[in-house]
Amino acid sequence: MCLFWFLIRSKFFKINQVFVSDNRALTIIFSLEEIGAAAQKLLAENPAKIILFNGQMGAGKTTFIKALGAALGVTDTMSSPTFSLVNEYHTSSGEIIYHFDLYRIKQESEAMDMGIDDYLYSGYYCFIEWPEKIPSLIPEKHSVVNLSVLENGNRMMEITI
Repeated sequence: MCLFWFLIRSKFFKINQVFVSDNRALTIIFSLEEIGAAAQKLLAENPAKIILFNGQMGAGKTTFIKALGAALGVTDTMSSPTFSLVNEYHTSSGEIIYHFDLYRIKQESEAMDMGIDDYLYSGYYCFIEWPEKIPSLIPEKHSVVNLSVLENGNRMMEITI
């Protein structure tokens, strides 16, 4: 097994495996205990402000987004916006993060009605679960995170920056 260690804020973190396929794609395998380090690694890759999260129900999309929020300094309690469709969070530095769960969207027009364009072009981070519900509304500049659960319970995260 390949072990990967990296330095963040004077602390060493381990992620089980990191594979780099090219300079804009990355695969990370991590346990739930390592989720904070995996979130830090994603942010260190300087992703686009719009990040699309793909994965089956239960793959850990919301859990990973919570870890990203913590890494970015969110001081609010983060939860899934399943019924509200979008939650807004604030970081300790005053930045805003939008978290979308579009599972319940039936048509793109529903997202337009909620003003999704205002969020997507705000310049703030937008973390979007179930982005396949709004394919023609996604800005050209975005990053993609594909999450899956491995047989041993670890997560595999394939990132396209």
